[in-house]
Amino acid sequence: MTNILQQKMSGRFVVLDGPDGCGKSTQSAMLAQYLQAAGVQTVSFRDPGTTAIGEKIREILLNPAHDQMDLRTEVLLYMAARAQLWTECIAPALQQGKCVILDRWLSSTCAYQGYAGGFGIDKVINLACCSLERLWPDMTVILDADLTTSTKRLKNIPDRMEQKGEDYHQKVRQGFLEFATINKHHIVVINALAPIDEVHIHIKDIINNADFRGTV
Repeated sequence: MTNILQQKMSGRFVVLDGPDGCGKSTQSAMLAQYLQAAGVQTVSFRDPGTTAIGEKIREILLNPAHDQMDLRTEVLLYMAARAQLWTECIAPALQQGKCVILDRWLSSTCAYQGYAGGFGIDKVINLACCSLERLWPDMTVILDADLTTSTKRLKNIPDRMEQKGEDYHQKVRQGFLEFATINKHHIVVINALAPIDEVHIHIKDIINNADFRGTV
């Protein structure tokens, strides 16, 4: 299995995404650790962030003081951070044959700004076509959790996005589910309400059984 996994995951781009509090950051770290233990060269990044420019953009986007930010500004800033992350980190890692595990990607902007914010998922994708060298990963795993559970899991002081209110975050969850139905680029939605170890096992099964034929 190890050799098969090494061959299959070399140069692969995998995204874990979902609403705030769904557990994606924890599961991203666990997946990276699992792949590394199996001998897969693996790197992990977060979006927005990771690069020096991306971290500055992240700070602007999540600062609660910036509550007057226009939706279009919000979308463009996320896309700018993503473009820098691709050029500086993701593309070089993939070219080196490493497996990239990413905490959020374009699917987040589709759900948050596109669906919940009302910008439009199609408009987000059109903008991404003009901004990004590659839109879709080899696999996107969306962790689905209800608002009550995900809110309880948030431990820090809410950032600007987390403060947007219950109605907004209900729409975010709907946005991820809507995105998964209209996008056919290897997307899997899993129930994130199970214990952490059970969710991790489910994700491992998805990766081990994935057929990446037809991906970029």
